[in-house]
Amino acid sequence: MSDWDYYKYYPPSRPREVKDGIKSESRHGKIGDTWWSDRWIEVLESFNMGARFNRGKSYARKGQVIDIDIEPGEVKARVQGSRARPYTVVMKLKPLPEREWDKVTDAMASKAIFAAKLLAGEMPANIEEAFAEAKAPLFPEGRDDLVTDCSCPDWANPCKHIAAVYFLVAEEFDRDPFMIFKLRGRTREQIVEALRGKRAAVPDDGGKAPSADAAVDDGEQFPPLEESLEGFWSCGAGIEGFRACPKSPAVEFAILKRLGPSPFTSGTRNFTELLEPAYELATRRAMELGLGE
Repeated sequence: MSDWDYYKYYPPSRPREVKDGIKSESRHGKIGDTWWSDRWIEVLESFNMGARFNRGKSYARKGQVIDIDIEPGEVKARVQGSRARPYTVVMKLKPLPEREWDKVTDAMASKAIFAAKLLAGEMPANIEEAFAEAKAPLFPEGRDDLVTDCSCPDWANPCKHIAAVYFLVAEEFDRDPFMIFKLRGRTREQIVEALRGKRAAVPDDGGKAPSADAAVDDGEQFPPLEESLEGFWSCGAGIEGFRACPKSPAVEFAILKRLGPSPFTSGTRNFTELLEPAYELATRRAMELGLGE
């Protein structure tokens, strides 16, 4: 924008109505349903962006945003204002270098609950600890960390068009928390693959992972299988000393969440959703049996 544009005054104008625009799911109050989308908005509000920030919320609710495309390190959107041609909004968040991502995934993999939730598509409440441990930011640390531009003539940054995109990006985070990581340069597939690889090398007791060909040698001798066929279906002598210690899963329906939506539906409901009550019942019954109830 030119210096002349900077000093221009643009009177309030009514935006053109958009057919099938992206409307915020929130009609009143705050936008965002999860702690991570709340955190995104909280960080942006801390930058004191002015009145246009709240006007952007109105644009988001009216459906003035035509489309949004989130790619690693960048968001592009088209927003309809009062002019015939929609404005182009570009938002860039600096991707983390590979070495920092490697440290972050090391920190994630070292905590079983982090890995379990992320592999199930959930965002751990204290995920920022993993980034802090790697000395890498997840959310923007300052206005300079978030570079934005809009093709509208308004001199303010953010203008209401950029702010509308901010709010709708928050709702994208609600739907898919991995979008936050994508803005920092890593896709869901890259995160999951890295976590699975690192978790495979981290034993649950925190000790050194045994080699694949390590032999078990605790002094007890076992006869060959072919000499034990008569008692194959019987419990061994040590069964009396065995005690199960069942625990509730750290993440509900973790396996179903990892598998993702089923290709089958019943009416308007996905088959995966229909399986959830059965998994819940099986988990509860297993806990009762394990605890001797």
